[in-house]
Amino acid sequence: MKAFEFKPRMFTALKHYDKKTFTADLMAGIIVGIVALPLAIAFGIASGVSPEKGIITAIVAGFIISVFGGSRVQIGGPTGAFIIIIYGIIQQYGMQGLTIATLMAGVFLILFGLLRLGTIIKYIPYPIVVGFTSGIAVTIFTTQIKDLFGLTIDKMPGDFIEKWIVYIQNLGTTDIWCAIVGILSVVIISITPRFSKKIPGSLIAIIVMTVAALLLKNFAGVATIETIGDRFTINAQLPEAQLPGLTWETIKGLVSPALTIAILGAIESLLSATVADGVIGDRHDSNTELIGQGIANLATPLFGGIPATGAIARTMTNINNGGKTPVAGIVHAIVLVLIFLFLMPLARYIPMACLAGVLVVVSYNMCGWRSFMALMKNPKSDVTVLLITFFLTIIFDLTVAIEVGLIIACLLFMKRMSETTDVKVIMDEIDPNDESDIKLENNEHLIIPDGVEVYEINGPYFFGAGNRFEEIMARFGNRPKVRIIRMRKVPFVDSTGIHNLTNLCTMSQKEGIQIVLSGVNPNVHGVLARSGFYELIGEDNICSHINIALAKAKEIVEQ
Repeated sequence: MKAFEFKPRMFTALKHYDKKTFTADLMAGIIVGIVALPLAIAFGIASGVSPEKGIITAIVAGFIISVFGGSRVQIGGPTGAFIIIIYGIIQQYGMQGLTIATLMAGVFLILFGLLRLGTIIKYIPYPIVVGFTSGIAVTIFTTQIKDLFGLTIDKMPGDFIEKWIVYIQNLGTTDIWCAIVGILSVVIISITPRFSKKIPGSLIAIIVMTVAALLLKNFAGVATIETIGDRFTINAQLPEAQLPGLTWETIKGLVSPALTIAILGAIESLLSATVADGVIGDRHDSNTELIGQGIANLATPLFGGIPATGAIARTMTNINNGGKTPVAGIVHAIVLVLIFLFLMPLARYIPMACLAGVLVVVSYNMCGWRSFMALMKNPKSDVTVLLITFFLTIIFDLTVAIEVGLIIACLLFMKRMSETTDVKVIMDEIDPNDESDIKLENNEHLIIPDGVEVYEINGPYFFGAGNRFEEIMARFGNRPKVRIIRMRKVPFVDSTGIHNLTNLCTMSQKEGIQIVLSGVNPNVHGVLARSGFYELIGEDNICSHINIALAKAKEIVEQ
């Protein structure tokens, strides 16, 4: 097996770097930095942390993912997918618990990369990805209703259904000015792409609604529009790195949420990188990308940040604006640093209803309802997985949804893989025209002698196949003297297959039936030999092709 090599795309991209490429990266990085600003603030607040922590995450993770990642154009930072799980961890374990869980997730992501799990993670069934992505989108939308309409609710329940009950009960407390700000923000973001592809609608909405809220407050006496400054104290200073207090009990308690962060981050980052590959005609290194994501999630919590991953929307913005190499991601991080240091105090005037409007649009874009409805027309097994994952996400939480979703994925994989193996019985004679391992000088049919049964396994011999083999043999009431098992179309056999084959031979021997194998390929031959299987049936009962096996069977019958 070829040794794994950690090769960040940053270092290979700089080999032939020139002024033209830098100019393209510079312009793309500036635009992506501007796009990332409102999203970082909104994701931070929605996750239950202060707005500057969202920007710090975008800065630190954005820089590290670009430097150490396996994609040329990936942009990293906080994303909507993490909002629900971050909020839940903070509620249960506090900010220090989130810091520890994020550090642990970083370690898990690095291990995923070192163990070469990148290619496996990319093949998690599509219905599961759509199911929990749509579920996250619905949950994000649900959490923004209070701020969007300025509802007066003292304490919000954590349960999805209870939230909507409380919303309905408190509709009468809707603040008309907050509702106007929120709805207009959604409208501005939605129509901006018709007029400008470069300037993000979320930024325009924030500027317009912030100015409008200030004018209403100072000149019209409207004081009910809550802003970021009314809820948070904003610190515009770069924090120093701090290690959290680690205890074994805390680490044990956070293994499950940390794994959820790692798996979700891996899925989202690799999905983003794969989509980017399709647009730019490149091929990312999935294992290097996971290691880069892991390093980012080890670093961001030390500076007070939250979990980060590759962001599809910002990555596509980078591509659409001419980004060529990871330098664009580094520029995006530098732009955010400058904004953070010099403009962050102005963020206190941004209305909460406007940020809710930004997240409503994010949740709509994230929900993928067209993909969801298209999957509803697929086979029942896919629909079942989709709906189970979706409802588990919104009714329980993302940790449960991912754990159950992965279990379902494994069960479906085992079911479908077992269905690829076919076991058939050959009766009376074998037509050499349909065979590849028969060596005859003419086309005479091979006659199966009396007292001999021939079974053929077509496909991998592992879990499920052995049971099917036994079921087929049970249909025949007669007891032969020899059973020939043709394995010419068996590419590999696992320990379960060896166990089943051993049991079959043991049972057959007790009944006075001899097992003869035919057409075993070298790989399978080596596995069976190492397992000690040949000692059970004898080396001379392993035949290279069927006509030798039939001759051997005839000899045994006559004896």
